Amino acid sequence: MAVIRQLSTLEDWQETLRQSAEKPVLVFKHSTQCSVSAGAHEELMNYVSDASDEVGFALVRVIEERPVSNAIAETLGVTHKSPQAILVKDGQAVWDESHWRITYPFLSERLGEPGGSRTEA
Repeated sequence: MAVIRQLSTLEDWQETLRQSAEKPVLVFKHSTQCSVSAGAHEELMNYVSDASDEVGFALVRVIEERPVSNAIAETLGVTHKSPQAILVKDGQAVWDESHWRITYPFLSERLGEPGGSRTEA
């Protein structure tokens, strides 16, 4: 089972960005006040519970940690959305997706079947 790193500070984000040079990191931007985000969060949690450690996972709560959320968008040059999944590799956004597209099957398609090999990471 993979672990999700909570991004609470700008230092957490900078460390996650550095770690993306070692392995890809999926950053999930989550709004704790949005039902769509709650659904996407549940899909992510189900995927992560089955996933290996080939991909890192990080989560930022966009309302509670707005400076971190803003820094992610600015650093990666990705327009902020919520919920949003962004795959970061070598400090760059490889792809991003938002809202109802963030599902277990979508994550499996993009990151690989949990426990299997990756397809687009």
